[in-house]
Amino acid sequence: MTQSAVPQVFDRALVHARLRRAVVGGYESFLFDRCAADATERLAPVMRVFDHALDLGAVSDGLADALLTTGKARRVTRLAPLAAATQRPVVTGREELLPFAPASFDLVASLLSLQSVNDLPGALAQIRRALRPDGLFLAAMLGGATLTELRQALVAAETELRGGASPRVAPFVEVRESGALLQRAGFALPVADIERITVRYGDLFALMRDLRRMGFANALVERSRKPITRGLLLRAAALYAARFADPDGRIRATLDIVWLSGWAPHDSQQKPLRPGSAKARLADALGVVERSAGEQARD
Repeated sequence: MTQSAVPQVFDRALVHARLRRAVVGGYESFLFDRCAADATERLAPVMRVFDHALDLGAVSDGLADALLTTGKARRVTRLAPLAAATQRPVVTGREELLPFAPASFDLVASLLSLQSVNDLPGALAQIRRALRPDGLFLAAMLGGATLTELRQALVAAETELRGGASPRVAPFVEVRESGALLQRAGFALPVADIERITVRYGDLFALMRDLRRMGFANALVERSRKPITRGLLLRAAALYAARFADPDGRIRATLDIVWLSGWAPHDSQQKPLRPGSAKARLADALGVVERSAGEQARD
């Protein structure tokens, strides 16, 4: 599918502009740091050192530093939409168009950047091509029910005050869809799982400040061009507090992290047996009598 034929859900220029503003204004890294720590934990059981790793889309050195410090990678190349907030060399580029030759890396890791890519299947296929045989892909992306509370509060407030609602929170990928996308891209041994993080804030305004500082402000192509009025925000804040506040008055925000992993195919990897190739019968293993289809059991 050509880039022009891909549905444009996200305004990618605006995504990068929001991210650049966040970095310049003081990037809020708590979620990225959490994912970087989790990524190193997930890589720890892998009994190998990756010769050349690609840090795909990160805005800081956190993941690259972790890979090198733990000894999981000998060398790390970073590809990022902007070169700010880094002390390491960065290849400036986009996740949708990787500027690397096939079989360039032993590990590709991406944290919190792929959820705003318009052509996720195409991006995964490029990542698969960039991996050497038996290379590993590991990614964390926002998904599932992320920011469901904020979405509900904004929709309810705008419907009440304006008679209708426009999209203000991005759609997120589901974990089941993610596993299918890995298979479609040609990854072997694909795994997709989800981790739910609940963050608490004093009010909706504190949550929205953090989202802006992480570069996660609304960048949907179909977003409303009407400014959000203070009255709308105050009503949304009141609805949020009424529906999603804890007894101490602080509100909850759901962040679902979808983790993806898969391997570039290699002959050494485990493969399912061919039908009919089993050397033992299930009935023997269970200690029961094998019966043909349609045969009734008798006492």
